[in-house]
Amino acid sequence: MEPLPPTAAALAPTALIDSDHPDVIAFARRHAVGADERERAVALTYAVRDGFRYDPYRIDLSVPGMRASSVIAQGHGWCVPKAALLAAVARAAGIPARVGYADVRNHLSTERLRRTLQTDLFVWHGYTDLWIEGRWLKATPAFNIELCERFGLLPLDFDGRGDSIYHPFDKSGNRHMEYVNQHGAFDDMPLDRIVAAFEATYPSWRGEQDAMQAASFDADVAREVQR
Repeated sequence: MEPLPPTAAALAPTALIDSDHPDVIAFARRHAVGADERERAVALTYAVRDGFRYDPYRIDLSVPGMRASSVIAQGHGWCVPKAALLAAVARAAGIPARVGYADVRNHLSTERLRRTLQTDLFVWHGYTDLWIEGRWLKATPAFNIELCERFGLLPLDFDGRGDSIYHPFDKSGNRHMEYVNQHGAFDDMPLDRIVAAFEATYPSWRGEQDAMQAASFDADVAREVQR
């Protein structure tokens, strides 16, 4: 079955994938380097993956908190806004992009996350769909390279020729990520559906939000790997 080609929406800015934001445009100009569109898409993926620290403790589900440009302003993000940022900078560089989502079972987490979420199911995990050489490819820019090295994870490499999604096992052969449900790809972030899923899946999350944001994910990761 032939993939559906991108529509104009895959290149258009939105309130959440704000590819017209000056910081997004500047980032795309700086990092979209390469001889062709594939190389530029690869360069952007690595720039977003490693240029912004992954931090699932500082989740802000408001529109300002979820905007692609907010990741640049804050210097960190979690999977959903980091995927939106990759889509935004790709669009700013003229590469059609969408945002995709899946529910994943995360076998590697921190004690604080497990206690707060009360499940190892991460709903609406975000990735990016990039249109490269006539097909859609998945890129997952969430985990920066330093986190992978500290946690013993296999980094998600992307060559612009095949999908880059989470590995089922880590470097030691332990279970890592399991995809349990695909939500598909969207031209804009379906924020209302993401918020509703968080409220339904993590009923205690709102009450723990302030404590989570005051904690250090990096410090908790360091404690986790010492066990």
